[in-house]
Amino acid sequence: MKLAKSRWLVGTAVAAAGLYIAGAHFGLFGQSAGQGGGAGKAVAVKVALAEQKNVRSYLDSAATVQALNTVVVHARVDAQINKVLFQEGANVKRGDVLIELDRQPFEVQLHAAQAQKQKDSAQFVNTRRDLERYEFLVQHDSGTTQIRDTTRSQLDQLRATLDGDQAQIDLAQLQLGYTTIRTPIDGRLGARLVDAGNLVHAGDVNGLVVVSQIQPIAMVFSLPQVLLPVLRRQQERQALPVLALADDGRQVLDEGELTLIDSQIDVATGTIRCKAIFKNAQENLWPGAFTSVRVVLNDLPNAISVPSTAIQTGAQHPFVYIVTADNIAESREVTVGPVSDERTVILAGLAAGERIVVEGQFQLQAGARVDVKAAPAPPAQVKPATNSVVSR
Repeated sequence: MKLAKSRWLVGTAVAAAGLYIAGAHFGLFGQSAGQGGGAGKAVAVKVALAEQKNVRSYLDSAATVQALNTVVVHARVDAQINKVLFQEGANVKRGDVLIELDRQPFEVQLHAAQAQKQKDSAQFVNTRRDLERYEFLVQHDSGTTQIRDTTRSQLDQLRATLDGDQAQIDLAQLQLGYTTIRTPIDGRLGARLVDAGNLVHAGDVNGLVVVSQIQPIAMVFSLPQVLLPVLRRQQERQALPVLALADDGRQVLDEGELTLIDSQIDVATGTIRCKAIFKNAQENLWPGAFTSVRVVLNDLPNAISVPSTAIQTGAQHPFVYIVTADNIAESREVTVGPVSDERTVILAGLAAGERIVVEGQFQLQAGARVDVKAAPAPPAQVKPATNSVVSR
């Protein structure tokens, strides 16, 4: 029994050794026979050349639609609402009446101010006549100069009182005018925030209704700071056209112009804030919506570009893998610009003619040997309404 058991153990060990050798031979354990391991194996990649040529460029960016002007309509006097004369969501013109407040308290104040002026005016006329009499008496040595001077001083005081009375009348008229609340701009009304019968105050925070000007309308977006010189040079020559794009990136919702390049760069993001104005005649753009814009630039002369698939996202900066003359992969940080027809413009970091890895780069690391294959043929593309361009 012991002899049979020993023979069985020896046979099992021999069989296991045979299976291990066969597995190693056929690469079941990650390496082939005759190779020292996978560390030295060349990685198969496809490359393309960094080209230098004129590039028709655009800049795409995410954008936020903003009303060109937004006004929260407030009451300017404390009063009760008599009538609400607008419909929520209606288009209004500057000067249209929105709300009427109770006018009676302010009409009473106006009448009181007018009555006070009439009283002071009568006293002024009487004092002026007294002054004329005293002037006549002094000229004929029949009166004293003291009485004349006192009367003249009273007349000056009454003249100032009349000016104050007129100011009170103007103030009362102004407050009476505030009882009719009008829209200060053209635009579209929002939701009604008050109802007739409520008492409103000049210091209320919420206001009565919001008016938003959406024709024209604005879109705010950011672009990389490296593009600032290009934007400024081209804006000095002519107004830069800007297209508002639908979600599919193809349909043009409206056409406008770049009106603002901010005076400061955002140090946190390294971007510059821009604004474009659109007529929005069809009201395709709505305040608060997120969409995209395309800034149409002129040709970039002698720009270096690479296939967009070559651009990798690094911890700090974008980078690409270049292939040296010895077929060694080298990581290179680059500064990217606009994208045109699936090619990204490289503003810094590459020279024309360098070989760039466009396929297989996810298996690479700096210093790895590569096996260069033929470059892929560019895929057939359907041309969009305008060239597809993205800023990074």
